[in-house]
Amino acid sequence: MQYSLEDGKEQGLGLLEKRKCVMMRFMKKIIAEQFDVLVIGGGPAGLMAAGRAAQKGARVALVEKNDRYGVKLLMTGNGRCNLTQEAEDTVELVKVYRNGRFLLNAFKRMSPTNLRDFFRSRGVETKVEKNGKVFPVSDQGKDVLDALYQYCRKNMVTFFNTEEVVDIEFEENDPNEIVASRISRGKISKVVTRKKEISAEKYVLATGGKSYPQTGSTGKAFAWLEKLGHSVIEPLPSLVPIMIAEQAIKDAQGLTAHNVSITAMQAGKKIVTENGDLMFAHFGLSGPLALNLSCKLREVFEKGELKLFLDLKPELSFEQVDEIIRKDFEDNAHKNLSNCLKDFASPKMLALIFTLAGLDTHKHAGNLSKQDRLKIVTLFKKMEMTVEELFGFEKAMVTRGGVSVKEIDSKTMQSKIIENLYFAGEIIDVDGPTGGYNLQVCWATGYVAGESATKDR
Repeated sequence: MQYSLEDGKEQGLGLLEKRKCVMMRFMKKIIAEQFDVLVIGGGPAGLMAAGRAAQKGARVALVEKNDRYGVKLLMTGNGRCNLTQEAEDTVELVKVYRNGRFLLNAFKRMSPTNLRDFFRSRGVETKVEKNGKVFPVSDQGKDVLDALYQYCRKNMVTFFNTEEVVDIEFEENDPNEIVASRISRGKISKVVTRKKEISAEKYVLATGGKSYPQTGSTGKAFAWLEKLGHSVIEPLPSLVPIMIAEQAIKDAQGLTAHNVSITAMQAGKKIVTENGDLMFAHFGLSGPLALNLSCKLREVFEKGELKLFLDLKPELSFEQVDEIIRKDFEDNAHKNLSNCLKDFASPKMLALIFTLAGLDTHKHAGNLSKQDRLKIVTLFKKMEMTVEELFGFEKAMVTRGGVSVKEIDSKTMQSKIIENLYFAGEIIDVDGPTGGYNLQVCWATGYVAGESATKDR
């Protein structure tokens, strides 16, 4: 075993004193805590798992590397916490997820309706907004986090914050026995942090993925799991903003467009069409539509140039838009172009369209040619943009990839490789669109993992 002397503090000491310093640190290290269930990760999935396990009577500890819990939770919904998506039919709900069938049992146990009841019983009333998004009535994500924290405290969860796990120790079964009886590879015996060793009968891994690394989601757990024999699907950033090449799009930052549609094309072939709300930013596109679209573009981005075609009026045909614009110009023939189409689009959107069309807004509408009018119609129905880049993990809302669902029991969230290990949250290879869907995964898998880890006690 090797030891390092921190910051050279002991450099001036004699050999005996150095040995004493090392031994004191070693003695502190070997002081171990013993629990029934140890949850690693203090995000929404970890807090739910810890609270549920403790509610079922287990002696539970939760280890978190940050000094605060639920850091990423407070970032969702711009601080308002879009905690789930309204949905009664869980069979239909799981269809929006990648690997969604894996979630069916968990969602039946902790459905969006069950979740709202869970928080209501703990003093957090919720409301449903546009597109089925569920928020706390107070519009304060802190209320959701406080309710979770009190859920854990009431059930006597022991918290270890600022405790970064640096190693997981594993007791491996005899290889011959594994093959003969198809039992697990072994079990975890303890985890080692920078300050102590903690052991438990069962372990719940809820460390998240690699999105928003500034919150502590570094993805280190994936390396541990691969060493333990688990298969990890390559983690990729998902739900990211899209960088656009055209400067005029970037110059339109702050502009929003609701209920619009974007079709992605590559080499003349349609890749995907996505609908929703869009926001223009200094780098290109953001908002729910861009984030959801980015998931479909990641796999094809490296294969060639990607073109996006924005339809600002998906409910209208090209001909219908042309007729509306033609009549407006006819009725306002003696007005400047800048004073037309006021009821058809916002001034900021019109300014972008006229810029892209290369038209002088001081020109009278009656003096526009049919070609000029069709340029405007085309920009309303098929505004062309070029994808320059997709943001990485630093801007990703969730991680795509993680522990293979084939190696997790969907009814219990228990590992099929390690007998006393359970999974919860973003570390699992499932992900969905923006709008509360991914937090619903955290709540449901955390609840099931926490409860399952208390069985056979």
